[in-house]
Amino acid sequence: MTPQQFVNTYLPFARLTEKKTGISAIAILAQAALESSWGERAVGNALFGIKDTDGINGNEQLIVTTEILSSPNVHFPRIISITPFKVGVKIMYKYKVEDWFRKYNSPEDSLTDHAKFLQENPRYAKALTVKHDPYKFVNELAIAKYATALNYAEVMKDMVYSIIKRMPN
Repeated sequence: MTPQQFVNTYLPFARLTEKKTGISAIAILAQAALESSWGERAVGNALFGIKDTDGINGNEQLIVTTEILSSPNVHFPRIISITPFKVGVKIMYKYKVEDWFRKYNSPEDSLTDHAKFLQENPRYAKALTVKHDPYKFVNELAIAKYATALNYAEVMKDMVYSIIKRMPN
């Protein structure tokens, strides 16, 4: 799926979610595009990479993912590799693992659950205060550690710009 096809396909769902929650459709699409590689890694309609903590109720799937963490002793269902690297004087660890992620019956279910996840999780409260501004919103998600990538805020802001330039007139 090309980036333009992604926007054309998922924009109607993002607009419905914006109408229900007030979260910018542009921010929703930007995060979904990044988290799913423009829909290429949206296995089971999982557009956002929301973890499933129990792996037992049938709405989950094991997916290979990369995590950047500060500890060499973290548990995952399956560890494929751990690579240490330095950030300044601090040692970090790049994990390639299999972990449990939520799956959905439709893209709309994925977007609705993502918004609900953000609204119910207190660590995203500050992001929700700027939910109408896609740049501020994605920056606050990064500050709240939505993802483990060290440059998540910058990458997300680039994605917002990429979505804006593909929006229909």
